[in-house]
Amino acid sequence: MEAEGVIKFELRYRVAEPIALTELAELNAWRSRLWQLRLIGQDPQRYDGYGFGNVSMRHGPRNAPCGKRAFVISGTQSGALPELDACHYTLVESYDATANRVVAQGPVKPSSESLTHGIIYDRDSRIQAVLHVHSPVIWQTASAQGMPVTAASVAYGTPAMAAEVQRLFRETDVLRQHIFSMGGHEDGIVAFGQTVAEAGATLLAALAMAGNGSDKIK
Repeated sequence: MEAEGVIKFELRYRVAEPIALTELAELNAWRSRLWQLRLIGQDPQRYDGYGFGNVSMRHGPRNAPCGKRAFVISGTQSGALPELDACHYTLVESYDATANRVVAQGPVKPSSESLTHGIIYDRDSRIQAVLHVHSPVIWQTASAQGMPVTAASVAYGTPAMAAEVQRLFRETDVLRQHIFSMGGHEDGIVAFGQTVAEAGATLLAALAMAGNGSDKIK
């Protein structure tokens, strides 16, 4: 199995002051809730012990051009922490799937899934939040739930994954469902919405449909 949480894109990063936690209150509250549900976390028995899961929200004008729809995202390998503060979030200023590049600034390097988050924001300017979690029960029942699924041959955090996400938006009803499964990224599920709460509610609905078994790690 491929190692979890490894940054695969070219990262142009500079250390900068954190964004005020008051601006991230809703995102941070949902991140804590997802950690409590074990949809974000770190477990020595899973994914070679690497942390998993990340959350983001748009930060800037809705009409920003594609590739520059800035967003705040949780830092790489922060999954183990039950609570985050402002120093655990960073700002992705721009991203380019073709060049496999992410430009970010903040107190911590951005999540290894930053490129995928950016591509989702590019698909529709109404999307304001993206939640990436790991759920064996949702992942294993994704097809049965009618959920769009990326190709099993495509790894996370790569230009190929960005292309797969674009394909889902072209060829499936993922924009209506607000959720998809990452077929080549074990247990990986991504939900998005016009608000963090909308994305979170979509995840919880999928979890309930899967049997509310987030505590049953297989």
